[in-house]
Amino acid sequence: MSKLRLLCLGVGDAFSALHYSSCFALESNSRWLLVDCPHPIRKIAREGADAAGVAFDVAQIDALILTHLHGDHVSGLECLGYYFRFVLNRSLTIYTHADVAERLWRGVLAGSMECVTEEAGAAPRRRRFSDFFELRLLDPMKETAIGPFRVGCRPTIHSVPTIALKVNAAKRRLGYSADTAFDPSLIDWLADAHLIIHEAGSGFMHTALADLLTVRPAVRRKLRVIHCPDTFDPATSPLPAMRQGTVFEV
Repeated sequence: MSKLRLLCLGVGDAFSALHYSSCFALESNSRWLLVDCPHPIRKIAREGADAAGVAFDVAQIDALILTHLHGDHVSGLECLGYYFRFVLNRSLTIYTHADVAERLWRGVLAGSMECVTEEAGAAPRRRRFSDFFELRLLDPMKETAIGPFRVGCRPTIHSVPTIALKVNAAKRRLGYSADTAFDPSLIDWLADAHLIIHEAGSGFMHTALADLLTVRPAVRRKLRVIHCPDTFDPATSPLPAMRQGTVFEV
């Protein structure tokens, strides 16, 4: 029977010295989605899969979903794009919202990927986004089918355009806040998920753990926290935390 499984690859915030940056992979019917892409993504994936006892490598992913363009969520994309093109000989499919996609190439990737010098003394040759990636846009007004997954999104309250996600597969639903300031309307949108992964970061435009404790009990019981600072102690947390290198059914 098909299931929806989550492989947690990283749980840290942007400044963590203890953990990889927050990201995870979803599997259903032997198809994989990667959600966000910090560096070094192949090492992150290998260590997480080995720790969880799961046969997974980034070469198995059907697509990548990007929530936003901060470095702790997108810094591995250059290497992953090169790996797909020059090792796997195929393009990497990226799903995201149009507001996130708008600056993905020109604002993030072009500086290191656009121009290539192929021999000494030759003029650089210009590459395009489509040489490495296939971009597909998520529509916040309806779900998008990605293999066995159906993905919905909506904007969050963050310092750059960011999307939260709901992913449906195998009659189960995962909700993910991505990076966001505390937003009761977002909690309401996520509330029908069987499992809700919510950031509990610190600082500007993030959600304090104390705010999540105000969520109504029926929804709070579904919460698992991620994107936590190194001062966060999972052993004493009033909400259960995601654990790097673990896998479980949604």
